[in-house]
Amino acid sequence: MLSSLMYKTSLSIRSYFLRLYSSVPLPDIDVDYYCNVENTMEIIENIKKRKGVGNINRVLETYNIFKQTSPNDKSYFTIRENLFKELSTLPNKTHPSVKEYKEDPRLVRELNKKRDFGSYVPLEFGEITRRLNLMRTDKLGQTCGHKSYYFLGELAELEEALIKYTVCSLLKKNFNLVSVPDILPSNVLQSCGMMVNNDRTQIYSLDPLHHGPDLYLSGTAEMSLAGLLMNTVHQKQDLPLKLAAVSRCYRAETSNLIEERGIYRVHQFTKVEMFAVTTPEQSEEMLEYLQKTEEELFSPLGFHMKVLDMPPHELGAPAYRKYDIEAWMPGRNNYGEVSSCSNCTDYQSRRLHIKYIDKSKLMYVHTLNGTACAIPRMLIALIETHQDLKGKILIPEILQPFMNGKKYITKNTSIPELKLLKIKK
Repeated sequence: MLSSLMYKTSLSIRSYFLRLYSSVPLPDIDVDYYCNVENTMEIIENIKKRKGVGNINRVLETYNIFKQTSPNDKSYFTIRENLFKELSTLPNKTHPSVKEYKEDPRLVRELNKKRDFGSYVPLEFGEITRRLNLMRTDKLGQTCGHKSYYFLGELAELEEALIKYTVCSLLKKNFNLVSVPDILPSNVLQSCGMMVNNDRTQIYSLDPLHHGPDLYLSGTAEMSLAGLLMNTVHQKQDLPLKLAAVSRCYRAETSNLIEERGIYRVHQFTKVEMFAVTTPEQSEEMLEYLQKTEEELFSPLGFHMKVLDMPPHELGAPAYRKYDIEAWMPGRNNYGEVSSCSNCTDYQSRRLHIKYIDKSKLMYVHTLNGTACAIPRMLIALIETHQDLKGKILIPEILQPFMNGKKYITKNTSIPELKLLKIKK
């Protein structure tokens, strides 16, 4: 087997690699590109711009060792596993027009004007909801703990209204609604680009003693939707495929930044996610479509926002290009990210083996994702923008049919305000 390696130089690295080990279910990462030394400097530069994730030199060292190792060698499987582990840490390529961006994103456009409050100083979301008894975030240790919340009364109704409005809008655009699981194995999470079992993990793991090994809470429906399509083959004429899902999202990450106080960054929240599967020729157009869909969803809600084309260091490992939408939050006197959409090209499909048939040839699809509605941050932008000087909150007209025709949110009196009692010993 080893000697055959020496004379098969006419085969590409990738084709020989796959033919030799096609029986092993491993990610089909493009070794023809990554293990070609002619591309090394380009890959190194991309890694630098993408927060230094991955090490191409280690990939090449491991690859050279692997080529010289016989399958009968005791270390063969360990070396093979290490090779794919190193390959899997490398980031996706970066869109050519984004490569030249420095630290700051490029402003694409602004939508809606900032509301003029005159001499009135707008209140923050936390203060508004405290005064109106619409939310609880304190003293929740007996239930859901730090970075959690209860929405009460009409604020809970507004959450449901946002979900219904978003889902109805996506269905009109011919998205297929999917109900997804929130518990996934690590291979699906890692194949989507989520970090598991390291110092910077974003994911909650379930106790293996009680729930079985290798189970995690999903951070976004994107991963469940990608997992649904794992090991599938699609007809070219059936693409693009547009999916949507409503799910709870679980994030172990925390933040001490003052800009991310309150419910801006929490451990669990509800989100409506868009997910698309395309041919390589369709994916750039689909990214623009997802971004335009986000604008069409958010513009009628009345808050000011700006669309940003993100620089390489903000893309994460899977994305080839990413747009963010930041909403103006007047109570905070700052912008906050409320949505993003990404083109991941074949980063996820190669790891999950999602393919399509093109003239009898199997090709890897491109996958894309976009946030249609992330509830906590959307509520911050809405409540702070539409607060009334007299203490009420205007409900945007487009959401009123989803709240039984209500035009305003007022103080909640049906659920008692939280009062802390001192118990004598």
